[in-house]
Amino acid sequence: MTRMGEMIRRRSALLLALALVVSAGALRLAPALHVAADALPKRLNDQTFWRIVDDFSEPGGFFRSDNLISNESAFQHVIPELEKRGKPGGVYLGVGPDQNFTYIVALRPKAAFIIDIRRQNMLLHLMYKSLIEQSENRADFLSRLFARQQPPGLGLRSTPKELFEAYDAVASSDELQRKHLRSIVDQLVKHHGFRLTPEDLRTIEYVYAAFYSGGPDLRYSFPRGFGFGGRFFPTYAELMMETDERGQNHSYMASEENFKILKDLEKNNLIIPLVGDFGGDKAIRAVAGYLKEHGATVSVFYTSNVEQYLFQSDAWKRFFANVGTLPIDESSTFIRAYFNNGGFTFQPNYPVLRSATLLDPIGGLLTAFHEGKIQTYYDVVERSHQP
Repeated sequence: MTRMGEMIRRRSALLLALALVVSAGALRLAPALHVAADALPKRLNDQTFWRIVDDFSEPGGFFRSDNLISNESAFQHVIPELEKRGKPGGVYLGVGPDQNFTYIVALRPKAAFIIDIRRQNMLLHLMYKSLIEQSENRADFLSRLFARQQPPGLGLRSTPKELFEAYDAVASSDELQRKHLRSIVDQLVKHHGFRLTPEDLRTIEYVYAAFYSGGPDLRYSFPRGFGFGGRFFPTYAELMMETDERGQNHSYMASEENFKILKDLEKNNLIIPLVGDFGGDKAIRAVAGYLKEHGATVSVFYTSNVEQYLFQSDAWKRFFANVGTLPIDESSTFIRAYFNNGGFTFQPNYPVLRSATLLDPIGGLLTAFHEGKIQTYYDVVERSHQP
C-alpha cells in the first residue's frame, strides 16, 4: 500500500471512530433530553412529598401577623391577563394562605410550591390539604372548615353567595370541632405518614380554632383582625365571592369544577408548602434545582407585597439572586400586591389597606436588577403594571 493510501485509510478509520463516538453520545443524550422535557411527576407519593417539604424548607422566621387569610381584595383582577399570556403546564410559586388556590385553579399548573417564612403557613396549608382531600364537594368542605352542620338545600350548583349565606346562619359546633380536628390530624399523620411534631399539632389546632371561631366572617390576622384598619379587611366569605373586573369569580369556591381541580392537585401531593425566606439561601434555590432536574419552567411567581419588607434591608438582593436561579421563559410573570397606604403610583379607589394587583415579567426584572436599575422598592413598583 502506498503512503497516500495508508493516510487515506487512517483518516477514514478516524472519521468512522469519531462518528461512532458522536452517535453514541447522541444515543446517551437523546433519552435524557426527552426525560427532562416531560419529567415532572403527575403524582408524588407521600414519602417524596414529605422529603421535599423537609429537605427544601428553612428554619421558620417571624412575621408580625398570623395572616390566616388574605387582605387583598383585588387579587383576581389580573387573572384574565394571566390566562391570555401564560402557557399551560408550567409551575406556580406563591406565598401566603389560600389566595394561592384561586390562582392555581385559574392557571392550572402542573405543580405548585408555596414558600413562606412562617412554619405556621406551611401547617395551615397542610390543614387545608387534609380537609380538601376528605371533602366530597364545596358544601362538605365548608362544613368541615367551620365545624358547622351542613345546611339543607345546598347542591353542586349553589353559588358562593348561597353557600356562605347558608353557613352564616348556622352556629359552630364544639362536637364537630373536636371531630374534624381529629380527622385533620389523622389524615396527615396516620394516612399520609407526615412526621409532625407536638408543636406542629398545637399550631394546627390553633389555626383550626380560628376558622371554627370566625367562620365565614374570619378576617386577616386572627384574633387581631379588628386592630388597625381591621374593619377594612375582607372576610373569608367576601374573598371567595370577589371577582375580576369583568365580574367573573375565579375562586376555588366559585364552582365544583374549580374545587375538583384543587382537590385533584392536593390528592396527588402537587401543592407543596415550604418554610422559606425569600432572601434565604435554601428554599427557592432548592425548588430551582428540582425544576431544572425535571425540565419544568416557572409560569407565575406570586409574591404578594413581600418585596416591601425585603427592601427594609439588603435581603432584596438575595431574593432577586435566588429568582435568577429559577428556570423561566419569556412568559414567566411576577404577581405583586401593592397597598395604597404607600402614597405612590398605584392608588386604587378603595379605602385604606385595599391593594392593587400588578404584573411584571420575571425576565425583565432580572435584567433590570443585573443592570443596577433596581435600588428601591419603588423601582420594582414603578416597572410593574395593572392589566
